[in-house]
Amino acid sequence: MAASAITINNSANTQPEAASEPRAVVRRPILDLRGRDHAFRLLFRPDPEQAAEASPSSRALLETAAAFGLAKPSEFKNLTGRLMAFVNCAPFVDLTPGALTEQLAHALPPTLTVLEFAARPQPSPELLEECRKLKALGFRLAWSDFTPQPESEPLLELADYIAVDSRATTPAERRKLRGRLQGKPALLLATGVDTHAEHKLAREEGFTLFEGYYFLEPIAARNRRPPANQMLRLEILQALQRRPMDLPKVSGLVKRDSPLAYQLLRLVNSPLWAVRQRVESIQTALIAVGEDAFRRIATMAIAAQFNGDQPPELLCMAMVRGRFCEVAGLARNLDPFGQYLLGLLSLLPAMQGQPMTELAPSMPLSDEIRAALLGTQNPERALLGWIESHERADWPACDAAAQAASLNQNQLAKLYVESVAWAEAALHSAG
Repeated sequence: MAASAITINNSANTQPEAASEPRAVVRRPILDLRGRDHAFRLLFRPDPEQAAEASPSSRALLETAAAFGLAKPSEFKNLTGRLMAFVNCAPFVDLTPGALTEQLAHALPPTLTVLEFAARPQPSPELLEECRKLKALGFRLAWSDFTPQPESEPLLELADYIAVDSRATTPAERRKLRGRLQGKPALLLATGVDTHAEHKLAREEGFTLFEGYYFLEPIAARNRRPPANQMLRLEILQALQRRPMDLPKVSGLVKRDSPLAYQLLRLVNSPLWAVRQRVESIQTALIAVGEDAFRRIATMAIAAQFNGDQPPELLCMAMVRGRFCEVAGLARNLDPFGQYLLGLLSLLPAMQGQPMTELAPSMPLSDEIRAALLGTQNPERALLGWIESHERADWPACDAAAQAASLNQNQLAKLYVESVAWAEAALHSAG
């Protein structure tokens, strides 16, 4: 996905020029009851100069959209995996009547966007009219900080989603809200769900959508048996790191693991790798795509097997990390496959339900990569540390990581978006 700056064509005099540098953006998953992606929230890093202004500027959203090509639905789909995106519009509600609809319609694709506003106890007729226009264009609307009272009923009639901060509200407040939503089409979204206990409570309270990183938290299981073929897959990982690769040995090992072999061949034959003729053997696959690509594909297939029945978003995030660390590592003269392994395996505790201190010692990795997985702040871990902070939109931590390792923030922001597009394409093409 191209993340370079573009210009949004519009005849309005208020239309800004293309942004000079890409603005940092991160997506946060919103999962359904089955643990599958329903949508993503897009979090944009605010511009320091605009953040210092006393009143919000309509240029902020447009410049951000220009920086990431969000005015093009095709580019937007790359970032959201063809799902909807929640965009917080709180900074833009002070625009003059008519301007809000005009600016948002030019900046974002309506059918893919959920616009989230902070609910007002007594919404003005002008705001309600703007919301009706936005819905007529195809936008969906979400309300946060919604207070169930008669004056706010018109907002409820327009709502597609009601977002509730699970940490900033009481059980009594949430019960009252659920009562008001009886018979309404709006879906309940619990935000700030970062632990499995919070997720369990939100489910019990009737929420159907969940935003937060609870699925990254490992679930310890008693008497847990290692996954089938785990030792064999670790042996394959070890063989993949040898240069040159021992083709007969790798092929023989993969053939002994039927689920892995099937997944690997599906990936090789997917459009992402542009193989001209269908590949039906491991040896042919290696020859068709080359050693470097084969290492990535085989490791991706192993990670998919490790993920098991965990939420698919977990595997996607691991792939984003792997691709990001690999590509960004090239500019820092780091071993690209080592960085790919580091990013991909960094979420293994959530996949396997075991702490990294138990998993890392048995992994066939270099001492530096193993130490980085265990949290040692060595050069190999610099990129992983940055993307971990970026995922949580912890901008001060991103700044600190970039400064400590002399990283180029703008380049990393661009590579993150490209890595998301790559991971989505890989998962989509593999089915």
